[in-house]
Amino acid sequence: MTMKAKLAAGILALAMTAGGALAEQVKIGIAAEPYPPFSSPDASGNWVGWEIEIINAVCAAAEMDCVITPVAWDGIIPSLTGKQIDAIMASMSITEERMQSIDFSDKYYDTPTVIVADKAVDIAPTPEGLAGKILGVQASTVHQSYAQTHFANAGEIRVYQTQDEINQDLAAGRIDAAQADSIAMDEFVASDIGACCEVKGAVENDTAILGLGVGAGVRKGDDALREQINKGIAAIRESGAYDEITKKYFSSSIYGS
Repeated sequence: MTMKAKLAAGILALAMTAGGALAEQVKIGIAAEPYPPFSSPDASGNWVGWEIEIINAVCAAAEMDCVITPVAWDGIIPSLTGKQIDAIMASMSITEERMQSIDFSDKYYDTPTVIVADKAVDIAPTPEGLAGKILGVQASTVHQSYAQTHFANAGEIRVYQTQDEINQDLAAGRIDAAQADSIAMDEFVASDIGACCEVKGAVENDTAILGLGVGAGVRKGDDALREQINKGIAAIRESGAYDEITKKYFSSSIYGS
């Protein structure tokens, strides 16, 4: 091969490499089930919400070309480990159990876990306060694990596929209480359907189950992507973009301590 041909081949290879890098997209998995105000489809089918805006801001700050990819919640970790998606940003708590199979970024929010029930019902967020009651929790969440660990002997634990189903049954009186993230339940009790109910208080913290806040999940060993996401989270916290997005949805910070 002549020097000119070698040079041409080198330029072509470089162009192809650069083009491939520019074309490479990061598939960010979110739960396909609506979880307002964090993520839900609007009337046009576009995903909106606090977490969607945070994903977009993190990706922009980290200079990543991200594609939001809805996945059924109960299959979202297998989708990550099976390489159908590259990361999970779906209000997933950082727990010891999950860290056995995936890695996590730094946290990007952290809020208490609460019990919600009808205003007229005397319920407390304790085993004694839930004695004889039916408690609704979402499947494959830290709330299911927590309830089955701490409230199993108190009353009945009813497991649902989505938080919406829990809220509907709570409002209809088919269950006595629900356990979920405080911000999600604040949204529920402020709605027309949730006007019946109120937050009864936060459960006793158990970090082994409830985790260390919410982070982005990545495949084991994918340190480069994890660090890029960390870079994006740190950048939007420092620039004020995180707080600006949060103010649109919540009256106070949800980052935690």
